[in-house]
Amino acid sequence: MAARPTGKNLNITAATVGRLFFPQSKSLGLDRAQYSNAVLAKIVYAGSNNTSYQQAQGDLDHLAELQVTAKQVRRLCKRIGDERVAERAAAVVAYQELPLPQRKSAPAGVTPPALAALSVDGGRVQIFERPPGSARPEPAAVVADLTPAVVVAATATTPVAGVEEEDEERRGRFWREDKIGLLLTMQSAVSPHDPCPQIPKTFLNPTRMTKLVRELKKRAPPQEEAAKPTDDPDAGAEALRAPAARWEPPQVQAKEVVATRQAWAEFGPMVAAAAWALGFFAADRKAFVADGAENNWTLQRQLFSSFVPILDFIHGLSYVFASAMAGRGFKEGWTVYERWIQWVWSGDVEQVLAELAVRQAQLGPPAQDEAEGSPRAVVARALTYLQNNKERMRYADYRQQGLPITSSYVESAVKQINYRVKGTEKFWNEEGAEELLQLRADYLSDGSIMETYWQRREDKETGQNRYRRER
Repeated sequence: MAARPTGKNLNITAATVGRLFFPQSKSLGLDRAQYSNAVLAKIVYAGSNNTSYQQAQGDLDHLAELQVTAKQVRRLCKRIGDERVAERAAAVVAYQELPLPQRKSAPAGVTPPALAALSVDGGRVQIFERPPGSARPEPAAVVADLTPAVVVAATATTPVAGVEEEDEERRGRFWREDKIGLLLTMQSAVSPHDPCPQIPKTFLNPTRMTKLVRELKKRAPPQEEAAKPTDDPDAGAEALRAPAARWEPPQVQAKEVVATRQAWAEFGPMVAAAAWALGFFAADRKAFVADGAENNWTLQRQLFSSFVPILDFIHGLSYVFASAMAGRGFKEGWTVYERWIQWVWSGDVEQVLAELAVRQAQLGPPAQDEAEGSPRAVVARALTYLQNNKERMRYADYRQQGLPITSSYVESAVKQINYRVKGTEKFWNEEGAEELLQLRADYLSDGSIMETYWQRREDKETGQNRYRRER
């Protein structure tokens, strides 16, 4: 017989003290969202590597039979991304607290690579911070995805004269730079002499070079890159691997990616901490390869002074090509380009500078309001660019030492980062952008960064090993 309640309150049902929970959650490795770490790993992978959270929702449903909404995917990516950002910050603090001699050595148990190469570059992402107290847009007016915290209402669905131009101007104000660092463990041979003294024929192919050096930002401010490679970031690396080159550039064995929206002052220590963890500072040969942006070389001087500074050959080539053609017909300009680029390939930039100075005298200096595409302005920019970077253009020496001479790999990494975060209808707030940049970088890196993270996370929560199916 059931016991009868006594006392004033005859209700035998206990008052609700909280939401229902599974009492074995901790022992089974389930977090507050009721997902195991193994399931969380699938959700975060889909959210970080698809073009949008909506696409991640569809893939999870179709491929993993997981019923997870796009909003849940976003929230879980935010949570895990925040945890990874916190771990990265702790690693930077620990690195900066090391004595200086220790920073320049390899951590215990880490074997330094024979060749360590480091490159940095910048991408683009749209940042929109909602003013405090402002109302969220109505769902019907929201541009889909996509952001971890905020999206911007579309201003119009049908182009209207004058409105489209205004909208483009508005959107332009939101573009900001994200910083990407690429750490490459490489393998190459050291030669007693330059293994490839003659420039590969692929760089003397008019059709290919015209495409390779097509300027993407012809109206960029003078202090920025005046000429950039084509939209194929691997074009330079492919050219160096061409059979006619008769020279095998360094081969990539492993890579690690660092990505952030933080300022250069914070970005530098992040890259340095990652480089130290890989044993890069203790490597026999070290190279820092980048384009001519001053931020790159300030970072190199401050934190990577023991790395050989190398200007990306393709960027140098684009300036040489543009200035050789400036004010000349193609046939005459191509003859000048062939002579100049061979000198650059051989590391004899001074001869190019001498002929450029003569050419500038012939054309005259550019006026203050000179169009950036005028021959005088193009030659003046090339003179400044090559003069500023000539000490980083000793390419014959670099090939002899087996060092890389192109930053195409980091440009490819930027493109892969952009695949997830960049888009005309994608807007992020700072916190959300940082979290997803971190996750995207983790998944683009070789090794087991995320696998070890999930194991650490589960060890911290339950002390149990993850269940793995036999393969």
